[in-house]
Amino acid sequence: MPEVVEVTELPTLKGRDIGSSRWMTVTQEQINTFATLTGDEQWIHVDEERAKAGPFGSTIAHGFFVLSCSTGFLYELLEVRNAAQIINYGLNRVRFTANTHVGSRVRMNLKVTDVAEAAGGYQVTFGLTFEREGQEKPVCVAELLFRYYAPAS
Repeated sequence: MPEVVEVTELPTLKGRDIGSSRWMTVTQEQINTFATLTGDEQWIHVDEERAKAGPFGSTIAHGFFVLSCSTGFLYELLEVRNAAQIINYGLNRVRFTANTHVGSRVRMNLKVTDVAEAAGGYQVTFGLTFEREGQEKPVCVAELLFRYYAPAS
């Protein structure tokens, strides 16, 4: 169940660790689809036979694929009610710190690192840490910015 807050309550979340998403298994079909959509069809992602003999022993997911799961995981973890509009405002610091092998399971930890007033609402900075099951080092760390606008008075 997601944490539920009113848009006006967003400042109360500053500094809070919201929690972790569900585990998601990364499939070859997802990797192939992402490769096709982005035009990044490098063999380490899509050629299963060649990748077996490669440096990782299997295909690996694109770092940007893992990062692209952030919005879905965010909505799984946090529901902001009564926002007139919600905008994905962009990213700050992004690092792909380890590989995500096909068949592995990943999840995202969500922390609210900052909440600042923005014209008509709030800009929220989320700290994201993607972990791969059974591995200590995260596969991706990033800051995601969202803007939540309150209804006009």
